[in-house]
Amino acid sequence: MASVQYTTQLQAGLGLVAETKALLDLWRPGMSTRQLQEVARESGSFPTITARRLRNIVNECFAPRYLISDASPAAHLKRLAAYVPMADLMQLMLLFTSRANPILGDFIREIYWARYAGGYQQISNEGARAFVERAIDDNRTSKRWSETTVRRVAAYLTGCCADYGLLEKGAKSNRRILPYRVTPTASAYLAYDLHSKGLGDNALLTHQDWQLFGMSREDVIDELKRLSLKGHMIVQAAGDVVRIGWKHQSMEALCDVISKS
Repeated sequence: MASVQYTTQLQAGLGLVAETKALLDLWRPGMSTRQLQEVARESGSFPTITARRLRNIVNECFAPRYLISDASPAAHLKRLAAYVPMADLMQLMLLFTSRANPILGDFIREIYWARYAGGYQQISNEGARAFVERAIDDNRTSKRWSETTVRRVAAYLTGCCADYGLLEKGAKSNRRILPYRVTPTASAYLAYDLHSKGLGDNALLTHQDWQLFGMSREDVIDELKRLSLKGHMIVQAAGDVVRIGWKHQSMEALCDVISKS
């Protein structure tokens, strides 16, 4: 299977945690991006953001991340946002942002967690830059990027990780690696999301999305067993074969249960 091409789309916005939360509050099912822009502009929730910048945030960031698949990510996060801690919401934002921006997901899987596991204390923009340069050499971009673009994208990667809590915040060229562990809400959501996409139980355990949280197949099994104690599923593991009994009939049902717990 051909590798997905990397883009510079992160330049439109990094984590945008506060902006995403505000847009989720304003978004309604069936809204077009233009309607969302107008509602957001008139809401007073973005007083320091120009109309052009707001349009870019909606079209280049919010829509590709949360309005895909009939806007189900937006619907789910909107349902959960009023009830779950911000840490849970940020992990789900990380999931959808990484799916929309494969360069970010691969950076986290290949660089962040490798350094985390290796006991390193920091990740630098130079390290991120080396990752971007290797990707260009491996033809992961449609054309070679300029030095300026490489430098900016490297900073976007570390900045986005900081926005989502993997690295320390601030305008830094070296960022401290922070302790990071998947939350039960994020793991339950991801498990059910992959199941809803038709993945078999054993294929689900090794999906690359788990690696955003530094999780191996064995880690995923252990996490699902913990979720089974919360009543989300039944997990039966015998050797290399794992069977999962899914307690909730849909993603919406899962979100309802989480929001009431």
